[in-house]
Amino acid sequence: MKGRDVMGDELLWKVSEGDSVNLKKYDPAYVASSVKREEADQQLAALGQELGELQELLAAAQHHSILMVLQGMDTSGKDGTISHVFSQVNPQGCTVNSFKVPTPEEAAHDFLWRVHKVAPAKGMLGIFNRSHYEDVLVVRVHNLTSEDVWSRRYKDINHFERLLTENNTIVLKFFLHISQDEQTARLRARTEEKDKAWKISVSDFAERKYWDDYQKAYADALSKCSTKEAPWYIVPANHKWYRNLAIAQTLVETMRSYKDEWKQELEARGREELAALQQLRDRKEVTDL
Repeated sequence: MKGRDVMGDELLWKVSEGDSVNLKKYDPAYVASSVKREEADQQLAALGQELGELQELLAAAQHHSILMVLQGMDTSGKDGTISHVFSQVNPQGCTVNSFKVPTPEEAAHDFLWRVHKVAPAKGMLGIFNRSHYEDVLVVRVHNLTSEDVWSRRYKDINHFERLLTENNTIVLKFFLHISQDEQTARLRARTEEKDKAWKISVSDFAERKYWDDYQKAYADALSKCSTKEAPWYIVPANHKWYRNLAIAQTLVETMRSYKDEWKQELEARGREELAALQQLRDRKEVTDL
């Protein structure tokens, strides 16, 4: 992995398979030297337009699906990321699923059951706002099951994500990394903005006492479940604008590498349709306009 606190022109950190992550070594306020705040909004808009075009090819080719996992501490910006990064994506080709306390039906199945059934189909871009990782995070921190149970889930998660990738799902996982001081500021802001008091959740404040426990749980999840096929990215998320830009660029760059493949698939399909149309014309079964 490239440097931690200093990265040069890299916008975020990709966790390599086998890395042992210590989140204290990653600066949540980091901004790449190549990024200028005054240019970021324009860059995000351009990336959003390209993302919309790539998503159209993804949907038409029906060859791959994309799963983007968003995890992070409360106030880290999962909702904001979805709102800003996907503002120019056709909603017909995008799904968003959140995973909170399991329902009785969900709890009666294995922990991946509720997740697998909403994995994106071919042609779809799926976003998990929290995910199957809750079962090695909150479950662990609050001792909702034994260590013997939750510790086996890392392997189950890796197997599950490998199954998805073997069936042409492109998996990208983003951990939105904020500092405890930044979380304090964001929670305080919510209490001071009376017209946004609806955003306040008592549980967000109560969970703060488990900060260190969550940091350790996240570090283990990132270390044990970042693979070549389904990598984790650590996103410096203290600056909302930078968080959005870093995720958008990573997503677009990943999809861009499949662009030629999708276009070739569509061009081949177009040639087949034109050939079939010509056969109908030759048999006088259609009338040209």
